[in-house]
Amino acid sequence: MDADSIWFIRAIGTGERIVILFDGQGILLDIEGTTSSISFVYDVLFAHARKHLETFLQEQISVSSTVQKQAAALACETGLELLQIDASNVSMVARAAADLMARDVKSTPLKALQGMIWRLGYESGELVSHLFEDVPRALDRWTSSGLDVRIYSSGSIEAQQLFFGHTAYGDVTPLFSGYYDTTTGGKRETMSYSKISDAMQIEPRQILFVSDIGAELDAAKSAGMATALADRPGNVPGTSVYEHPMIRSFDDIIS
Repeated sequence: MDADSIWFIRAIGTGERIVILFDGQGILLDIEGTTSSISFVYDVLFAHARKHLETFLQEQISVSSTVQKQAAALACETGLELLQIDASNVSMVARAAADLMARDVKSTPLKALQGMIWRLGYESGELVSHLFEDVPRALDRWTSSGLDVRIYSSGSIEAQQLFFGHTAYGDVTPLFSGYYDTTTGGKRETMSYSKISDAMQIEPRQILFVSDIGAELDAAKSAGMATALADRPGNVPGTSVYEHPMIRSFDDIIS
């Protein structure tokens, strides 16, 4: 950790418990494996999108210009040579989307289509987002203390807002100041975190980024941010170039 970052973050403790003392101005959070379990994202959200994707496209492709635009972008991205997407070939797009999901490709048009499908699921009550129990109280504590708390996820901004607007703890969106997705840039790219720092109007060293992915934390650290690795149930240990303090609960972040 460089000297500038040390000014705003200190990790104390050993063994089972590490506490991060954070004296900065902003906290940036990942979703999957950080605020919510990986199993919820893959076994519930992704499964819901796969189940409803082709039917959704069949019903919406001729009536929604937004769906048409995202479906066309996905077709182009996956090498489908379709002059026009309609009910006769929409199944090809659905199969291509399913393949991207199976390979966990961070595709912007795929994420946009997933967000639209999830909106219907949340509005019907079929979907309710999982949050680790320490998350709502930490968000309330941080925002009450004046911290600028935001989300950076590969899911679309719309999907993020839906996710946090329909949790088992109710609507927690008022506790966030902003959201970022892959339209800002890839989560493993240093420039993305520089852009987010500029958007937050906070120096990178005064922002703490929390994620379960080492490569994302490496990119944020390279941009000058403080970092913390989320060790949640079900997370898979990853590798990273830099060392990142590990936390098991947001209660371990004290501001």
